[in-house]
Amino acid sequence: MPHRVVVLALDGLLPFELGIPQRIFGRSIGSEPLDKGRKLYEVVTCSVRPPGPVRTDADFTITVERGPETLATADTVVIPASYELGPVYTQGRLTDELAAAFAYIRPGTRMVSICTGSYVLAAAGYLDGRPATTHWASADHFQRLFPDVRVDPDVLFIDDGDVLTSAGVAAGIDLCLHIVRRDHGTAVANDVARRTVVPPHRDGGQAQYIQRPVPEARLATTTTARAWALGRLEHPIQLRDMARQESMSVRTFTRRFREEVGVSPVQWLTRQRVERARQLLESTDLSIDQVARDAGFGTATSLRQHLQAVLGVSPSAYRRTFRERAPRN
Repeated sequence: MPHRVVVLALDGLLPFELGIPQRIFGRSIGSEPLDKGRKLYEVVTCSVRPPGPVRTDADFTITVERGPETLATADTVVIPASYELGPVYTQGRLTDELAAAFAYIRPGTRMVSICTGSYVLAAAGYLDGRPATTHWASADHFQRLFPDVRVDPDVLFIDDGDVLTSAGVAAGIDLCLHIVRRDHGTAVANDVARRTVVPPHRDGGQAQYIQRPVPEARLATTTTARAWALGRLEHPIQLRDMARQESMSVRTFTRRFREEVGVSPVQWLTRQRVERARQLLESTDLSIDQVARDAGFGTATSLRQHLQAVLGVSPSAYRRTFRERAPRN
């Protein structure tokens, strides 16, 4: 029998995410002689209520023909994101309706969340003491609400064996392809990816999609130095040079800078250079070597090291993601 995937449709769901399991698992076909051409998964959808309408975050509802008892038949349960999680999101606890639905799930069932569907898994206790991820914009709130979960906001997904979580929206595709690859091998996953017209594996994590401006200063005592540095990022900049712009000692300047900006001058300078590199990679056809020089990293090797550390990807991979056509290096 095909592996049964049950997708739990909650009110306020995102239609795009609801369709990911069917698109990936439902199109997975066997490639080995014994199962060639056979559907490897059966994907069904259920609600926490008896069959009927379920609200979406769009201007339409969907009709779900199965109730919560369907969860008892699942080999894998997938929970897409919802914008109407109520006490799950505000208090970290399941509603009575959700708790009753989860009671149908058999021990050992593989549990999967897409985006903020992780809140439901955490509220149900599946993530206690485990690593997990969610959409980067919700990561801080998620960690405060569920302090026992080891949240990693930078990755696209986390596989912790029988419990798997993904980052926001399209990262659900990455996770489902990973599960297919884990269950049936690279050839099957690659075939599904090709027919879905998505990469079988994306480089890096969520970090490359997050805009992280440096905190604004509360007091204007190092503004001149920051403006001066931003105007010459392509040149070598020493800490003493920045301190000199404010007529301060290096020690005083460093203390004031951290008080105002929240990071050290060196950390701030690196972040500004990474942001400059991102802009150049996205908006110009400059070579990687030239981007490195113009952003102040000096060499392509240094640029690669810093982008890998901050974003988890190489300059070339970042450019491929955010540019329609990448130039030759």
